[in-house]
Amino acid sequence: MKDLDPEVMRARLGTLMQTYRKTLPSDRQHLLDHFTITDIGHKVVGVGSVGTRAWVLLLEAGVEKDALVMHAKQAGPSALSGFAGESQYHNEGQRVVAGQHLMQASSDIFLGWFRARPMGGARYQDYYVRQLRDWKMSAVIEEMTPQSMQVYARLCGWTLARAHARSGDRIAISAYLGTSKTFDIAVTDFAEAYAGQTERDHAALAAAVADGRVEAQSGV
Repeated sequence: MKDLDPEVMRARLGTLMQTYRKTLPSDRQHLLDHFTITDIGHKVVGVGSVGTRAWVLLLEAGVEKDALVMHAKQAGPSALSGFAGESQYHNEGQRVVAGQHLMQASSDIFLGWFRARPMGGARYQDYYVRQLRDWKMSAVIEEMTPQSMQVYARLCGWTLARAHARSGDRIAISAYLGTSKTFDIAVTDFAEAYAGQTERDHAALAAAVADGRVEAQSGV
């Protein structure tokens, strides 16, 4: 973006932020109004998001250490759309935000969305916006005992089940699962098969690195 006029870029970002602002509840809009976007940078996406765009937005309030770091991430069609039909939402970013609100007990207060057209006249792209750091935590599995691992697994299972119950028909789900161990066994078999495939993929990658077919860098 070094060849772009900074003033043109600033004006464009201001317009997009106003579009995003309108997707927030009124109290969040008021809170966001205390901040002004001052910088933007491109963010490298994870493996599951290869091919999409992501941006980091810095918003400052003019007070030392009073800032927001936002993440605008491109949203494409759902992988389930080919099986479950098209989404009711015309904006894929809105679809993602609606899904998070539905499944999460407490979502990021700045979740919103907008639609942007890249420089050069390409087709419009949908984005959803959230705080870059949303205070997620992760357990250190390597330090767990078998007992604590079991507690952690139960907690993860309960959280996932709660999300499905919030977003679907909890009575129909319960009736489908029934009281037998059939579903439990099926999920266990899938998890073991997935773990095995992951180990085989890693071994293939390590062999490719050792043979010089793939270049790898550590500590980057």
